[in-house]
Amino acid sequence: MGNSTAHGARRDVMDGALHGSRRDAARGPVRGVTAAVAVLAAFVLVGCTSPARDADAGEPSRKADAEAGAKAGAAGRTAAGAGSVGAAGSACPMPLSFDLAASWKPKAAHVDKDSELGAALGVQGGATLICEIDAKPAGNIGFLRVWRGEKSDATPRRALERFTAAEDGAEKFVYTEVRAGDLPAVEVVYTAHSELLDESKKERAFAVATPDGPVVVHLGGMDTREHEQMLPAYELAKKTVRLG
Repeated sequence: MGNSTAHGARRDVMDGALHGSRRDAARGPVRGVTAAVAVLAAFVLVGCTSPARDADAGEPSRKADAEAGAKAGAAGRTAAGAGSVGAAGSACPMPLSFDLAASWKPKAAHVDKDSELGAALGVQGGATLICEIDAKPAGNIGFLRVWRGEKSDATPRRALERFTAAEDGAEKFVYTEVRAGDLPAVEVVYTAHSELLDESKKERAFAVATPDGPVVVHLGGMDTREHEQMLPAYELAKKTVRLG
């Protein structure tokens, strides 16, 4: 399996119900079996749901209106801060820091780039995964992931282009110059194909330059709905970025 294909497939699994984190999937068959059983149970519950409930008059319309309103609201909000990550002594020491949304749990990533598995799962477009911030404790399926490029003269735009080019199935890129805290940054919004769900989903990332190399902060999600619901946490991170 090529690295770009692995990147697309892995994110479906890691952001979907089959994962606790990418490293959990590699730690042994017991966790994999447990996760698979959980997914199967979820499908069984969905399959057994009575159609009569969804057949109630006006129910589909009300659901669609509610979901559309929630997405629109999430896209325009910034979550309240509840701690930060990135500084020395934090869960993920990084070249930058930012505020965390309530209940999001950071965990440092330790990637063995000399191993085939480490290179496939922890390196993308020249950037290495250094931190995963899990949304599950906050009620969503997805992560904010922080990736650090090699120390170089690469611009944030170039770092993002290399990062997204390494993701299989990514397309429809829209790049924008933005501010991340007080720093100049570049943001990209795009779609990626989910092999798990066999559908397209929205993803986004921003990149900034640091003395230790470019840093990419990426938001995925199991699907577009989860992605939209997690946007306030992403916007909080972007708004509060500072070096060191």
